[in-house]
Amino acid sequence: MTKAQGKIATEPLMTAENASLLESINTPADIRHFSDEQLKTLANEVRAETIRAVSKTGGHLGAGLGVVELTVAIHAVFNTPADRLIWDVGHQCYPHKILTGRKGRIETLRQGGGLSGFTKRAESEYDPFGAAHSSTSISAGLGMAVARDLADGNNHVIAVIGDGAMSAGMAYEAMNNAGALKSKLIVILNDNEMSIAPPVGAMSRYLTRMVSSGFYQNAREIGKKVTDFLPSPLKHAVKRAEEGARVAIGGGNMFEEMGFYYIGPVDGHNLDHILPVLRNVRDNNTHGPVLIHAITQKGKGYLPAESAPDKMHGVRKFDVVTGEQHKAKPGAPSYTKVYAQSLIKEAAHDPKIIGITAAMPDGTGMDLFGAAYPDRMFDVGIAEQHAVTFAAGMAAEGYKPFCTIYSTFLQRGYDQVVHDVAIQNLPVRFAMDRAGLVGADGSTHAGAFDTAYLGCLPNFVLMAASDEAELARMVATAAAYNDGPIAFRYPRGEGFGVEIPEKAEPLEIGKGRIIHRCTEGKGDIAILSYGGRLQECIQAARTLGAQGKKITVADARFAKPLDEDLIRDLAANHSTLITIEEGSRGGFGAFVLEFMANNDLLRSGLKIRTLTLPDTFQDQDTPEKQYAEAGLDAAAIVKAAL
Repeated sequence: MTKAQGKIATEPLMTAENASLLESINTPADIRHFSDEQLKTLANEVRAETIRAVSKTGGHLGAGLGVVELTVAIHAVFNTPADRLIWDVGHQCYPHKILTGRKGRIETLRQGGGLSGFTKRAESEYDPFGAAHSSTSISAGLGMAVARDLADGNNHVIAVIGDGAMSAGMAYEAMNNAGALKSKLIVILNDNEMSIAPPVGAMSRYLTRMVSSGFYQNAREIGKKVTDFLPSPLKHAVKRAEEGARVAIGGGNMFEEMGFYYIGPVDGHNLDHILPVLRNVRDNNTHGPVLIHAITQKGKGYLPAESAPDKMHGVRKFDVVTGEQHKAKPGAPSYTKVYAQSLIKEAAHDPKIIGITAAMPDGTGMDLFGAAYPDRMFDVGIAEQHAVTFAAGMAAEGYKPFCTIYSTFLQRGYDQVVHDVAIQNLPVRFAMDRAGLVGADGSTHAGAFDTAYLGCLPNFVLMAASDEAELARMVATAAAYNDGPIAFRYPRGEGFGVEIPEKAEPLEIGKGRIIHRCTEGKGDIAILSYGGRLQECIQAARTLGAQGKKITVADARFAKPLDEDLIRDLAANHSTLITIEEGSRGGFGAFVLEFMANNDLLRSGLKIRTLTLPDTFQDQDTPEKQYAEAGLDAAAIVKAAL
């Protein structure tokens, strides 16, 4: 037996003997009469059930395992859902879902028609705020706390935020506002990057419990009133001494300066530590916002996760005993990898090329670029706004920054894209991964809007890759382009296995290509594709051709500037024109329609249809089913054409 197997064998996996507590509960109200020892047993069962469920569905494992005890403690101490519990991002919410009436559906996580992989208001009253982007919980929690105060309510509001999410400026904006408003708000900082250091020992545990107690807080308030009568220098010295004593216990001076009452650090995996602190804060917090600093470990209690470099953050289905993830069938390289390798090639002969990402080096391929050029890759943390303006500053100094951010996350830096890049016409290169639908991550991570939200900005060039070779050429195009901002989008997942040129040549700006042209007289249908649906268009063309239709298929390549000559050609020589894109309304199809209307290309009786993503937020499913639902697969293109 391996070490990993030995560790797993000791885990309390679900059996008839040890699952009785979890099986006996349906809502958090059922655990509020449990003893502390029973809560410990329940935490073990929840951890085992989380591992078991994610092994069957895939998903975010490490984050959830890191907050099992916190989740049990919060629901045991507070009166959820009347007390609002907000999980930042939501990666860690699987144990929460198990405890809040959804354990019977936990094996549907991230599946079509099943539970979301994130918190979702429409799914449960225990999810008061939906999230899948980072660093929003304190702002939302403060909004709920102030709404409670305006309504003369008395419920608690608890926001759980990870230390990674604290790299985003929005968290500090919210804390600054909370400190000024003095509303009663509880923030739990889930610090899972630090090991549990010696200060989190017996003495620190005692002192942390003491400073969260009503006696200490009341004494502190009395002390404040007394010191108000002291001369200013002495009053300042007393205040610093009291704060210094608590800082010596475990830190927190920055949070104190922002107006929070700091408690911690506390061992986030030890219910003997967590429960008394939460009960004290519940019963004694009359002084405004409180921050509890909990030290946790991602992947806690499951050795394969504890040992993995990413703590098994996002996993496929896996074997519970070994932790080995089911391997995907070998296929074409992913678009992400093609992008990274193409950028590495360009950087080999251009020392001005810089890679920038916002806390997603693995997901964007920037880890590969960083391995090749460690001095030229910058991960700025969960700070998309900063990433964009940081890139703008580099571009202003003559460098060629490739700001590599998922389409859905670039939305978070939109003001900076407009103000700091577009208005100044700076040549920042935006590489937008996860364009289109993304499967199990659902609507929050879908790259639906970038063509629309960038296409309305002056100075931008917009491209979309239809296959791996085109992506390589677009990287080369962006590297060579210095006249202003340029952006290119590409899908999640594998390419089509097309040959990628060893040396990719830049594209001519604003020029598309004909993939297949009907040759006899005027054609029936022209299909103009922008981006990753091109292969579906080709398949649809074959079906239509077999029915006797004369079909032309074209790859637009550019949404801005449009290939006007190509559009004129297609409009003049076909009875019907269909545009297709894996983006929202208001994007490529709208640009084509506007151009045609303004240039009198619609008077000849040409029929035109624009196929886009539907005007809804699509739930999680397989990408194939999502695109079929969206009407963007080959069958739907055929139907639209006929």
